[in-house]
Amino acid sequence: MFMDTRAQAGRLLGTFGEKERSGMLKTLGCGLLALAAVFLPGVFGWESFADLDGGAKASLGIMVFAAALWVSEAMPAFAVALLVIGLQIAILGQPGGVWAAEGDTKAWTTFVEPWASPTMWLFLGGFVLAHGCSKTQLDKWLAGMVLGRFATSPAKLVASVMGITFLFSMFMSNTATAAMMIAVTAPVLAGLPKESRIGKGLVLAVAAGANLGGIGTIIGTPPNAIAAGQLAGQIDFVKWMMIALPPALVLAAGVYFLIWNLYIRGEKVEAIQVDSTVDGGGREMRHRLTVMLLFAVTVAMWMGESLTGIPSSVVSFIPIVGLAVSGVIGAKDMRVLPWDVLLLLAGGLSLGVGVEVTGLAEWIASHVPGNLGSVSIAVVFGLLGLFLSNLMSNTAAAALLIPLGSSLATGGGSTLVVVVIAISCSAAMALPISTPPNAIAYGTERLGAKDFLMPALLVAVGMIFTLPWLLLFF
Repeated sequence: MFMDTRAQAGRLLGTFGEKERSGMLKTLGCGLLALAAVFLPGVFGWESFADLDGGAKASLGIMVFAAALWVSEAMPAFAVALLVIGLQIAILGQPGGVWAAEGDTKAWTTFVEPWASPTMWLFLGGFVLAHGCSKTQLDKWLAGMVLGRFATSPAKLVASVMGITFLFSMFMSNTATAAMMIAVTAPVLAGLPKESRIGKGLVLAVAAGANLGGIGTIIGTPPNAIAAGQLAGQIDFVKWMMIALPPALVLAAGVYFLIWNLYIRGEKVEAIQVDSTVDGGGREMRHRLTVMLLFAVTVAMWMGESLTGIPSSVVSFIPIVGLAVSGVIGAKDMRVLPWDVLLLLAGGLSLGVGVEVTGLAEWIASHVPGNLGSVSIAVVFGLLGLFLSNLMSNTAAAALLIPLGSSLATGGGSTLVVVVIAISCSAAMALPISTPPNAIAYGTERLGAKDFLMPALLVAVGMIFTLPWLLLFF
């Protein structure tokens, strides 16, 4: 028994060591790629590259290094974001270094300011509000109550599941939404055979609804927040919804009809039961009502920003403060918020700042052909965002592409490019690993990897047809 335990420990240590070695080798390779991007153009005599000063070249190296780390997954995505900030402070923010002026001891703060930006507080407010809904089971209760009314047929059930998932994902983490909806529909799935087409359609509807719903609001998904940060107040909460929600709804409707045609049409079940029971004690009910009130007030003020003049990021303090002082959110709850997502978001915004202030963005823009208009740039970067986000974190892809895309266009064209990139990164869902909702759906063992391809292809094609709608705003 002792020997078996040692053998098992040895195997575990061997696996751990292998992962560590792989990560180190990938990191080394990414570092060499970044050094090549900085030094090889000069070695080969690229005259245009000589126009870059030391700060811009360093920023280029950091950007290439971060992109390679994110794509290769040599380390967690949030760790790459922290590394980006650290490298910018150490290389660009050092007084008398490659970017900061001699004696400027505050230059480094340029790269940490995004952590306290309005975008970060807006997203934190969304996280706190979502956690309040989850902790008090308000989300489960509302979902169960609504689904119970529409669970009279497979087609209505799948439509209501996808609709509720889409709606919650507009204001909550799509990961939390997908997990919650899978739990709510678990009794239905338990009554269906593993090979049931209805079961497949139901689970796929959860994944698609969670992925697409986040497109509709600034707080719905991190790429939207990165886009809002890049645009620096040009688009408020309501305007984003006006721009992005209609395409998201059209894409979701298209995916629903695909699911209905592939998995639901012609299928029948005898009875459908939806569980909406939650803890009903006095304290739980009081907290649930508190969350419901604060949720309604917050969303109303987000949507009424143009009337009240109160920025969305300031409104976010309503749930942050209200849920804390009312006791709904405690110290333990604050610790379990997805801080890794916020760190990743801060790193992405900081990377964009570095690209901008060092002049790298302007240099890249100067090399774009003059006949390549904003629409062409938006299409190219949108397709690139779709491709990369299927292979890596959509937040990381947006953090990489949004500053670059923004630098290649001017005026309203720049806004168009940024919005298209954000939406494209959020719409990528071709693989089980593409998004957390896909992974959750795949984990039910109801779907195979190929089941994600058709909806993803439909969304990718649909993105092209949403471009005329976006052009109406820019």
